Amino acid sequence: MKLGQKAMEALRREVAGRLRAGDDLVAAGCIALQGTALLVKYERETLRRIFSEGFLYDAEKNPERYGVRLKKENGNVFLLPAGKKEDREEPGEGSGILLSEKTGCSGYCVSGRGGVLCALWKLAEASGVGLKADLRKIPVRQETIEICERFDLDPYRLLSGETVLAGTADGSGLVEACRRAGIPAAVIGKAVTGNDRLLYSGEIVRFLDRPGQDEITKLPWGAEWKTDGIFPGQESKEICQD
Repeated sequence: MKLGQKAMEALRREVAGRLRAGDDLVAAGCIALQGTALLVKYERETLRRIFSEGFLYDAEKNPERYGVRLKKENGNVFLLPAGKKEDREEPGEGSGILLSEKTGCSGYCVSGRGGVLCALWKLAEASGVGLKADLRKIPVRQETIEICERFDLDPYRLLSGETVLAGTADGSGLVEACRRAGIPAAVIGKAVTGNDRLLYSGEIVRFLDRPGQDEITKLPWGAEWKTDGIFPGQESKEICQD
């Protein structure tokens, strides 16, 4: 179903730039860290029967260890490790990884409510392109996988406020820049012409559906993260700082 004008305008306000067919799709920062930390916070008594305190401590700290944030500086937007503070840095290389046309980045989106699959859908829909993405290449922590399994939750549809998806002409270059900055990142797919949005996992291929409610809303305490707007998956956490 095609979005109406108002819904498309709302969607495009959540996406910076536009993907171009042929762009590499890069995921920067591990997915579902925000949702995993919330699961530990609200379900600790259940989880401590299964996992060690050290394991749960790591799961709570992972957003700042393996996530990213965006920083606005003099009209530019930079990608930084979530736990790194740059308040006293002068503009330039020390400010992070520049996301702009100058560096080959055609568009990007913060993965928030609805998880990384919601962000993929946003980028493709707002840009009017298709995509092919390999779920196995998306950066995800083992703590997230194991905790999500305990609650039968899909980590690809779970709160991911510390992950950014970007389209770029040079995915390997962006991944290498992230690696030097201490940011987990990977080329996970490609933007393509047409409307097909395909997800691969080994020999399994399926279409990327329009996003619905975040997986966290399946929990009794998860109602806070439900959205009632015309566009599912609208952002709930601002990680771009002036």
